[in-house]
Amino acid sequence: MATDNRTLLQKADLAIANLTSGGLLQPQQTDSFFRIMIKKAVLMNLITVTPMRGPTERRDKTRFGSRVLKPGTEATALPVGYRSTPDLSFIQLTAKLVKAEVRLSDEVLEDQIERGEFQNTIVELLAQAVARDVDFLIAQGDTTSTDPLLGVLNGFIKQGVSNTVAAGGTKLNKGVLRDMLKTMPDEFVDENLMYITNRQAKIDYKDSLADRATPGGDAWLATRADVTYSDYKVVSIPEFPNNLGTGTNETRVILTDPKNMLLGVLREVKVKTGEDISAGQMIVVVAMRLDAEYMHEPASVLATGVFGV
Repeated sequence: MATDNRTLLQKADLAIANLTSGGLLQPQQTDSFFRIMIKKAVLMNLITVTPMRGPTERRDKTRFGSRVLKPGTEATALPVGYRSTPDLSFIQLTAKLVKAEVRLSDEVLEDQIERGEFQNTIVELLAQAVARDVDFLIAQGDTTSTDPLLGVLNGFIKQGVSNTVAAGGTKLNKGVLRDMLKTMPDEFVDENLMYITNRQAKIDYKDSLADRATPGGDAWLATRADVTYSDYKVVSIPEFPNNLGTGTNETRVILTDPKNMLLGVLREVKVKTGEDISAGQMIVVVAMRLDAEYMHEPASVLATGVFGV
């Protein structure tokens, strides 16, 4: 009985014939690969993903953070002390290089059953894996981490420092979400806010709603309806952690407008192929350069110590 091709693809080392002539995706294929990667992601689907024009890029921002209206006098300019100046600042994106390498043996190539469609399967599955790992990196990245990938950059959890709520090891409940919403500065509260956490914490919150002895409580058990607090969605991200804290059983919750979270990608997502003749392997390497930053970090709230398993 022929071995299922997708089972073969799940092996640690695989190999593939040429994805393209010349070993590099053509421009239109590069665009397609990028779209697949975004589509298969979760966190990347929510946040602002923007191409970078170079390895470093400055994004300017401006706001009026204080009162601009002052008492006026007819036909008289405002005195110097009453004049307003916008707060001008910027964020700096610096693209970091990450790579993926896939190897398939000649034997796998001989045994594969998809024939001409095999390269499409590889591209699709590799794109999904890259997307998953980018979500992992931009969520949990920490330059002090011993995990080689997480050490590449500081992700959104690590960057959340201005507004924090300590949950104290409790399961996610309305009290934690309430405290986060109350901690958010008034000027940043709008209809686009979203709670972002891991799946287990979301389940705990949904269960707390189902505990109510009402028809509404029963509905949470019977449906997959979006769960909210004060009309703000609570969304689960597969690559959010569940092993933090002294008991390695905690997660984090972020409250922000997801469009406030910026992922910059240097547009050249490259896929190259090669061959190791001695080992009898075809080699595929994906390389991309990226960085992640809040557009305005004070417009976010981070809850720590949320039970997450």
